[in-house]
Amino acid sequence: MAEHPLQILIDNDAELVKLDREAATMEFSDGALPKKIKLLMALAIDASMGAAGGVHALARQALEAGATREEILETVRVVHFVGGHGKLHVTAQGLKGVL
Repeated sequence: MAEHPLQILIDNDAELVKLDREAATMEFSDGALPKKIKLLMALAIDASMGAAGGVHALARQALEAGATREEILETVRVVHFVGGHGKLHVTAQGLKGVL
């Protein structure tokens, strides 16, 4: 199994990682916006930042939260509008094995 991406921090500053996880739990909970919408927003941001691994993880989480394939693909269209053609390559890499 692959090492956790934050393993160095888990080993050296577990309190920081705990606080980060607590914040993520709060930030991605249903509120005025449903969890799946928040995950799709995060997916778009990761795609625009060039983080294919983040796109992959967030797409999986969005599906688990009830997002549809069509909602993910519409999110990709927004990424294309805002970020341009180059961001489609990042998004495509991130969606491999998800859709």
